[in-house]
Amino acid sequence: MLEKSFFYQEIMHKGREEGRLKERLSGIELALDIKFGTEGLELMPEISQISDLEILRTIQKGVLTVNNLDEIQTMLQSIQTPLNKISEPENS
Repeated sequence: MLEKSFFYQEIMHKGREEGRLKERLSGIELALDIKFGTEGLELMPEISQISDLEILRTIQKGVLTVNNLDEIQTMLQSIQTPLNKISEPENS
């Protein structure tokens, strides 16, 4: 009976989402560490602020294809610029 309740389903859904988020962030962290070492890991505080799984997937794929940290920084800026525009209030 409890499994059918709306609140139970919501809690389960949130738990799964958080698990996917942590898994994706761990994958990005591992890729940065393997490819760029400590310098790559310095990007994790910035990346950890992102909670959109699709954006994190894009970042993870990008880490595997870029040649240097500058390319990752450029990629992060291009991803975050549209996000900032959405969240900034307009001056009327």
